[in-house]
Amino acid sequence: MSYLGVGVSPGNVPVYHATNVKLVDRSVRVAELVLRCVICALGVLAAVLVGTDTQVKEIFSVQKKARFTDMKALVFLVVANGIAAAYSLLQVLRCVVSMVRGNLLFSKPLAWAIFSGDQVMAYVTLAAVAAAAQSAVFAKLGQPEVQWMKICNMYGKFCNQVGEGIASAVFVSLSMVVLSCMSAFSLFRLYGGNKAKSCARW
Repeated sequence: MSYLGVGVSPGNVPVYHATNVKLVDRSVRVAELVLRCVICALGVLAAVLVGTDTQVKEIFSVQKKARFTDMKALVFLVVANGIAAAYSLLQVLRCVVSMVRGNLLFSKPLAWAIFSGDQVMAYVTLAAVAAAAQSAVFAKLGQPEVQWMKICNMYGKFCNQVGEGIASAVFVSLSMVVLSCMSAFSLFRLYGGNKAKSCARW
């Protein structure tokens, strides 16, 4: 039967929507697992690099020791990356269990919890990197207007290792931003599926 020359589908054309959804979901899960492993490793690396960094300098026969605890921004960076690494480790275990069991789709409350956790960690790691980067700029360039010295001229090794830790923390924060986008996709896809089902019923 046709209407205005437009043919009607006989109804025997195979549809692969479910297979495509599962394939996309599996790809998203694998990418999520890889990113969370990267965050866990780089978060630990950033925390260790900054947290263990010390340098002793003798100034006018007085020994001065530079530690990360001397700058509150570096303390914040170490704590934030430690929390991000621990959080990512827990999420890695969840991803592995879910992939082993084959439960690729999860409930809305769990999706909301993951989305909220990823958002919080993204904001925390970005804030920590911003604060540490600002302090690093002051340490490297100084601030002549307020007579702040270029600390890195005296503590070169200390500053170099802190720079390596901040670089690792930058990758952690960027990866957390990408993960928060992926968790948003996983969350709102659940709502999009319900909408598609309701439209199909009509």
